Amino acid sequence: RSLVVVHFWAPWAPQCAQMNEVMAALAREHSQVTFVQLEAEAVPEVSEKYGISSVPTFLFFKNSQKVDRLDGAHAPELTQKVQRHAAGSAPGSASAQEQLHARLRKLINAAPCVLFMKGSPREPRCGFSRQLVEILSRHGVAFSSFDVFSDEEVRQGLKSFSSWPTYPQLYVRGELIGGLDIVK
Repeated sequence: RSLVVVHFWAPWAPQCAQMNEVMAALAREHSQVTFVQLEAEAVPEVSEKYGISSVPTFLFFKNSQKVDRLDGAHAPELTQKVQRHAAGSAPGSASAQEQLHARLRKLINAAPCVLFMKGSPREPRCGFSRQLVEILSRHGVAFSSFDVFSDEEVRQGLKSFSSWPTYPQLYVRGELIGGLDIVK
């Protein structure tokens, strides 16, 4: 049930050594979290399975499921993600699902019109997302967007939260409007 953080690193990358120090400090602070270091080039099949293309990369697992990812040497973001995911596994705290739902509600209500999409409005990563961005832009609709590829927990969680299995998803004033077909 606890959180496992896997650091894919390389001995030739100085930023990996810095992040190892950050991980050591986090390990002292979060004794319930398991921290693992994997030399990315020594385990090519594992690196390939999880799409590790640069180091450092951190994967977060709960109940043997990947729940999040962080690419790059971003100590504050790593600390924030460890704290958020570890809080869900601490006894006596709100359940991980409750925390995720609260976070999703916050994201949904972050702007009057929010588009959860694959990629960004400038670089959509699927045709449906691209078409929806074009429709909103053509009609002069101001909107905020969230790249579901940037956060696996949000990507999977929003599907069940909204009972809508695909992306893009458009929300207006916190209410799900739907995907491309409904917006059309």
